[in-house]
Amino acid sequence: MTTFESHFPPMASRTHEVCGPSAMAFAVALGARLGGKVLWVREAWRGDQINPAGVIPYLDPQYLLLAQAPSHLDVLASAEEALRSGSVALVVMELTQPVGLTEGRRLQLAAQSGKTMGLCILPEGMGSNAAQTRWHCTPIFDDANTAEDSTLQRWKIIRNKSGTLKAWNVKWNAQTRRINVVSEAAQR
Repeated sequence: MTTFESHFPPMASRTHEVCGPSAMAFAVALGARLGGKVLWVREAWRGDQINPAGVIPYLDPQYLLLAQAPSHLDVLASAEEALRSGSVALVVMELTQPVGLTEGRRLQLAAQSGKTMGLCILPEGMGSNAAQTRWHCTPIFDDANTAEDSTLQRWKIIRNKSGTLKAWNVKWNAQTRRINVVSEAAQR
């Protein structure tokens, strides 16, 4: 039987992908779980902003480095250099276009070289074959639990080079700063 702990955090020194409405929560929770600095790179043309105060329940904002790049290729190039340097625990790439096989392979090699984890946040259906795993994350709306906890989510591995595809219902525990698996029976 495979456990959540054997899959999260995902394999070290690799690049992974996440999609779905809760992808950003996955990225922040992963950064908190890994500890250390998180570099978050996104295209500068985007109108929305990441508010560092919004990550406080997960991660101390002083460990979140936000970078804006002029284009999709510049996001990938910046991420590749950061992965190779090994100076951060996690490099998050917020992308709006697919990652080609060559670019994906370069990210994998850079992650292995720098012993750093990479995470691409992608729109659904834009995954790369080079990614070690791809996760799909969605919130679970439950009227009974929403009032007391809005962090209930469904995290599902939809692609895994190791072969195991699995899904878990999880929620963030702000006191321990960890993701806890919630049994479906406990949600009722």
